[in-house]
Amino acid sequence: MELRLERGFHVPEAHHLSGRYALKISPTVFFTSPPPSVFLVRHFSSYYRDHKNGVFLQPRKIMPTGRFETMREWVHDAISAQRNELLSLFSRYVAQGKGILQSHQLIDEFLKTVKVDGTTEDLKNRPFMKVLQSAEEAIVLPPFVALAIRPRPGVREYVRVNVYELSVDHLTVSEYLRFKEELVNGHANGNYLLELDFEPFNATFPRPTRSSSIGNGVQFLNRHLSSIMFRNKDSLEPLLEFLRTHKHDGRAMMLNDRIQNIRTLQEALARAEEFLSKLPLATPYSEFEFELQGMGFERGWGDTAQKVSEMVHLLLDILQAPDPSVLETFLGRIPMVFNVVILSPHGYFGQANVLGLPDTGGQVVYILDQVRALESEMLLRIQKQGLDVTPKILIVTRLIPEAEGTTCNQRLEKVSGTEHAHILRIPFRTEKGILRKWISRFDVWPYLETFAEDASNEIAAELQSVPNLIIGNYSDGNLVASLLACKLGVIQCNIAHALEKTKYPESDIYWRNHEDKYHFASQFTADLIAMNNADFIITSTYQEIAGSKNKVGQYESHTAFTLPGLYRVVHGINVFDPKFNIVSPGADMTIYFPYSDKERRLTALHESIEELLFSSEQNVEHVGFLSDQLKPIIFSMARLDRVKNLTGLVECYAKNSKLREVANLVVVGGYVDVNQSRDREEMAEIQKMHSLIKQYGLHGEFRWIAAQMNRARNGELYRYIADTKGVFVQPAFYEAFGLTVVESMTCGLPTFATCHGGPAEIIENGVSGFHIDPYHPEQLATTLVSFFETCNADPSHWEKISDGGLKRIYERYTWKKYSERLLTLAGVYSFWKHVSKLERRETRRYLEMFYSLKYRDLANSIPLATDEH
Repeated sequence: MELRLERGFHVPEAHHLSGRYALKISPTVFFTSPPPSVFLVRHFSSYYRDHKNGVFLQPRKIMPTGRFETMREWVHDAISAQRNELLSLFSRYVAQGKGILQSHQLIDEFLKTVKVDGTTEDLKNRPFMKVLQSAEEAIVLPPFVALAIRPRPGVREYVRVNVYELSVDHLTVSEYLRFKEELVNGHANGNYLLELDFEPFNATFPRPTRSSSIGNGVQFLNRHLSSIMFRNKDSLEPLLEFLRTHKHDGRAMMLNDRIQNIRTLQEALARAEEFLSKLPLATPYSEFEFELQGMGFERGWGDTAQKVSEMVHLLLDILQAPDPSVLETFLGRIPMVFNVVILSPHGYFGQANVLGLPDTGGQVVYILDQVRALESEMLLRIQKQGLDVTPKILIVTRLIPEAEGTTCNQRLEKVSGTEHAHILRIPFRTEKGILRKWISRFDVWPYLETFAEDASNEIAAELQSVPNLIIGNYSDGNLVASLLACKLGVIQCNIAHALEKTKYPESDIYWRNHEDKYHFASQFTADLIAMNNADFIITSTYQEIAGSKNKVGQYESHTAFTLPGLYRVVHGINVFDPKFNIVSPGADMTIYFPYSDKERRLTALHESIEELLFSSEQNVEHVGFLSDQLKPIIFSMARLDRVKNLTGLVECYAKNSKLREVANLVVVGGYVDVNQSRDREEMAEIQKMHSLIKQYGLHGEFRWIAAQMNRARNGELYRYIADTKGVFVQPAFYEAFGLTVVESMTCGLPTFATCHGGPAEIIENGVSGFHIDPYHPEQLATTLVSFFETCNADPSHWEKISDGGLKRIYERYTWKKYSERLLTLAGVYSFWKHVSKLERRETRRYLEMFYSLKYRDLANSIPLATDEH
C-alpha cells in the first residue's frame, strides 16, 4: 500500500507511531514492507488530523476512471485532457464571483462552455464531465475553485483548483470547510473555530465498507458478531447471561437458575428437544410448563409445543455453529418489547381536523398508522411467545390548551383502531406558565429540555414501569428521545422523516441569514446529538441515508459541514455505521386500496368529491374551475411550502399549452385565503399561487383545493382521479420518503414523482411510475404530454403503469412488513447492546458536553413565543 503525504511538513514524533516501518519525509511518503495494517493507517490519519498545519495521509485508491491513482491526480489528468475548454469553464465560474455552485449548476455551466461535435454520449464520456458528475458542490473564491467530490455514496474527497494555473491541490476536510467559511467570514478566526469529530470514538467500531451495504446495519452486525461467536466459543457466555437475566416486570423469562453454563444449557436443550418431540405439535404450553421449568426453562419460548420446539432448535443451531440469519430469527422471537414510547412533540397531534395544519400532515399519519401496525404485531408476538402480558404504546406529544376545535387539549386520548395505544399530551412549560397556542416546529427548541423532564414523570405514571423502546420522530422528537433514553437507560430508535439541511440548500454555510426565521443552528445541533446518540436509526429509503449516485443523502449531508462562527463538523455521522436500517412504511390499506376494487369503493362520497372537483363556486375551500370535465386530471396533494413545490407544478403546467390541452390540473394543499394561514412559508406560497392563476389565465383548466383532512375521502379521491385515467404528480425539490407517492400507487394511480429523495427508490422509472426532475420543469411537462399521448394511442399503457405500481407496493411497502422488521430490530439491538457492551459511552460523554456547552445556549437564545404573539 502506498500513502501520499500531500504537504511536506515535519512529522512530529513519527517514530512512536511507525514502529518498524520506514518513513521518508518528502512530497511522497512510502511505507516499506511489510505493508501497514489498517489500524496503523487509521492511527496516522487520526493523529495528523489533530495537528494544525500538520500533514494528511491519503490512501491511494481506485477512482471512477478505474485507474490506480489519487483523487488529486484523477482531477489533474481530467483537466489536462481538456485544458483549453476548462480554462474557459473555470473562468466562467470565477467571473460570477465568490459563491457556491451545486452539482446541477456545475454541469449546466460545463454544457454551455464545451463545444461538442458528436452525440451527447460523447460529452458524457469526457474526462472532466465524469469529475463534475461526481462533484457534490464547488466553492468559488477567485482565483480558486474547490470541489467536494463524491466518487460513490458515503465517500468524499476534496480538491482545489487554481483557475489561472489549472493546478490541483488535495484538501483535508478541515481545510475545505475553512475555505468554505471564507465565503462568509473571510479569514476571520478560521483556525480557531470549534471542530467536532466523532470519528475517533467509532474508529474500532465494526462497519461495512461497500456503499451497497449502507442501510443494512443489523445484517452486518449479526454477521460480524456471529463470526466472533464461531471463532471463540467463550463469546457464547454473554448469550447465556442474557437469557438467564432476562426479565419483565421482575418476572424471569427464558431461563432460570437451574442452567448455570453453556454445557448445562446444551444438555437441557437436548432433553427438551426429546421431550417435545413426543408431544402433539398443537399442545398448549400450559400443559407442559411444569416439565420445562424443571429443566431450566421459563416462559417466552412459545405458546405451543411446535413453537417451543422451533426456538429450541434455533438455539441449538446457534450453539453448534452461529449463523447470522438463524441468530436474527432467534433474537427476533425473544420477548423483549412490551412498552413503547413514541415522541412527536411539535405541532397539532390529533386524529381528526388537524392533518392539514402546519407541521403535522404526513408525520401524524405515519405515526398513527405505525402505532396500529405495531400494536397488532406486538399482540401477535406476545401470543406466540406464550405470555400473558398487555403491551402499551404511548405517543407523547404537546398539549395545546387553545386547540381550535381539536382534541389536542386533552391529556390522554385513545388511538382509534387500537386497544392499548394512547396519545399522552404534555404542555410546553416555562417559568411564566404554560404556552397555550400552537407554535412552529422551528420555534420549539427552548421548551424541549423541560418537556423531556415532564415527559419522564408522565410516562412513569402511565406505564408504571420503564419503556423497552423509545422512538423519536423528526428533529425535536429525536432530541427528546435522546434525553429520555440516556436518563432511563432504554434503547433509542430515531426516525428523521426530514432533515431540514438538505431541504434548504446552503442553510448551513449561511445559517445566520435563516436564524431569525428557522433557528437552524439549534436544529442542526440537535440533529447531530440525536443521530449520534441513537442505538439504531430507521429510514424509509436508501436515498434518505446516502442519496444516489448524483445526489447526497439527508444523513450523508451531516458527515461534514460548517456553521461559520459557531462550529465546524469534520466527522459528524458515518453513513456506513451499522445503526442505519431501511424499514419502509406503507399506506393504510383499509383507506388506500386499488380503484379496481369495486366492492370496497366508497361511492357514497362521490357526490361530495364531484362538488370538490367541479363546482363553479369560488370560496375559501377551492379556487378555479374545470371547463372540460372529460379530460384526465393531473393531481397533486401536499403541504403548501417551498420544498413541496406545488406552485412549481402549477407554473410548469401553465407554461405548456400542449399539456393544458390534454389534461386538467388539480392540486390540494394549504389554505386558499392567505389570512387563514399562520405559517410564514405557506403564506408566501398562497400569494404566489394566486399570482400564477392571474398571470396565466388558468381558470377553466386548473382547480386549487384547500388541504383536506378527511382521510377516507382522500383515499376515494385518488381512486376517482384514477377513474378519469389521470395521474398523480409529486413535484418536491426533495422528498425524504413520499407517503403520498405510496398512497397514490396503492390506489392504482400512475405516479410521477421527484427524482430527489425517496420516491426515486420507490418508483422503478418507466415500470411502476416515472421519475421527474423539479429543477427542469420543461422536461416534466414533456414527460406528462408524452404519457397522455401514448395512452390515447394505446389505452393499455395506463393500466400497465398502474399495475406496475401496485406490484411494487405489495412487494415492499406495507405496514405489516414494517412492524415485523421494526420489532425485530428493537430486539436485536437490545440484545447486542447487552451482550457486546455497545454502549458508545465515550460518544455519549462527548455529546453531553456538546449539549451543555453549545446546544443549551443556542436554544436559550431563541426568544420564547408568547400567546399574545
